[in-house]
Amino acid sequence: MPQALNTAIKPFNATAFHKGEFVDISEKDVLGKWAVVFFYPADFTFVCPTELGDLADHYEELQKLGVEVFSVSTDTHFTHKAWHDSSDTIGKINYYMVGDQTATITNNFGVLREGQGLADRATFLIDPEGIIQAMEVTAEGIGRDAEDLLRKIKAAQYVASHPGEVCPAKWKEGEATLAPSLDLVGKI
Repeated sequence: MPQALNTAIKPFNATAFHKGEFVDISEKDVLGKWAVVFFYPADFTFVCPTELGDLADHYEELQKLGVEVFSVSTDTHFTHKAWHDSSDTIGKINYYMVGDQTATITNNFGVLREGQGLADRATFLIDPEGIIQAMEVTAEGIGRDAEDLLRKIKAAQYVASHPGEVCPAKWKEGEATLAPSLDLVGKI
């Protein structure tokens, strides 16, 4: 069962491949900004590179929103570097590629496939205080969409900065929101 919404992320330490270097990271690197923790089963596979490439194509926009991305699999940071160096799709990644070979982070978020040593295909949106604001877990063959993730991030950021307002279904930036009240009950 994935870690619950509105709960704080748990402590971790790991090594990531980031911008041509190996860097040590922890939960402290996630705090203080909006973050996406993007779990995937394994390097050198099939759906995973399409998802990671899609996320890479949207990384600049995510950065403009103040969002950092941490992709995580149970592969090592060495494997991430080898994949980055050998694939045009993965070679365009500028976000953190976290090696979680001990499965600490994957277990912390509750997305380790029992008996397989692989992460589920799962996404967590974390606010600057380290609280999970959104999550998505899909089956093995179902790839995720970075544009829908962007929409959810914009909605979460809007709600965080506009207390008392909520974003309805399919909300897009600039569209009308709702202010829940007794007057709206049964009228929507």
